[in-house]
Amino acid sequence: MAEKKELDAISGVETTGHEWDGIKELNNPLPRWWLYVLYATIVWAIGYWIVMPAWPTLTGYTKGVLGHSQRDLVAEQIEAAQDAQADLRAAIVAKDPAEIVKDETLLEYALAGGKAAFGDNCAPCHGSGAAGSPGYPNLNDDSWLWGGTLDDIYTTVRHGIRADDEETRSGDMPAFVADGMLESQQANDAVEFVLSLSGRSEDAEAAKRGAEVFADNCAACHGEDGTGDQSFGAPNLADDLWLYGGDRETIATTVAKGRHGVMPSWEGRLDPVTIKQLVVYVHSLGGGQ
Repeated sequence: MAEKKELDAISGVETTGHEWDGIKELNNPLPRWWLYVLYATIVWAIGYWIVMPAWPTLTGYTKGVLGHSQRDLVAEQIEAAQDAQADLRAAIVAKDPAEIVKDETLLEYALAGGKAAFGDNCAPCHGSGAAGSPGYPNLNDDSWLWGGTLDDIYTTVRHGIRADDEETRSGDMPAFVADGMLESQQANDAVEFVLSLSGRSEDAEAAKRGAEVFADNCAACHGEDGTGDQSFGAPNLADDLWLYGGDRETIATTVAKGRHGVMPSWEGRLDPVTIKQLVVYVHSLGGGQ
C-alpha cells in the first residue's frame, strides 16, 4: 500500500517527511535553469580535462589534446620582449656603464631593468629601498667600502666580496682577541680610540693608549687618521656611518672577533645586460660617487 503523501497546509507543497523543531522541509525541486547550468559545467569540466593539461601523474601531468603550457607561453613572451629590445640590449653590451648613463634612451632602459633586477636579487639583503641593515651596506649614502664610482660598483657586482670568484674583492677584518693578536685590555683601549675619532670617547687615558695600539695594528688598513682605505675595503671609522653598528659593544665585538661579510659574485648568475643595468641603478640611488 503506497504511503500517503503529506502536503504542507500553507503552501500546498509536498513535504519530504523531515522535520526539525516543528519546521517541515518542503520537497521543492531545483529550478530547471539551475540544473541545466550544473549539467553544462559537468560537460565543460570533462571537455577541459580532455583538451587541456589537467591531471597530475607519477611522472608529470596529462598534456591534453592541445598540449598547452603556461610555462612555454611565458618563455615565448619573454623571448618576444627580448627580441623587441634587441637593439637596446646590444647597445648596453657594447658600452661601459659610464657611456650608458650619458645616453638618455639607454639610461632610461637601464634604470627600469636595474630596478626590477635589484628587487629580485639584491633587496633581500640591502632592502627594497637599498637602505641596508646591520651587516648589509646602505647604498643610498656616500660611504662606500670599495668605492662608489660606476667602475667600482661594476667590479663589485660582477665579482662580489669574499665570494667564490677568482677576481673577487677581498679584505679581512682580523679577530684580534680571538686569534690572540691583542689582549682584551689592548682591544678595549683600541675601541676607546676609535670612539674618540668621532668625538665619543669617555676615557681620555684609554684612548691615548689605544692610539698606539691602533697605529701598530689597524692603521695599515684604516689609515693613521682612521678614515679608511677603499683599496682594502677598510671603512672610515671617523664618521657616523657604520656597517655593523657604531656603539661601544658592537665595535668591541668587531675588534675581538673580526668581520667577514660576503657579497655574491653575480657574473655567471646574471647576464651582462642585467649586471650593467644593476650598476647604473645602484649608482643612481644617491650614493654613487
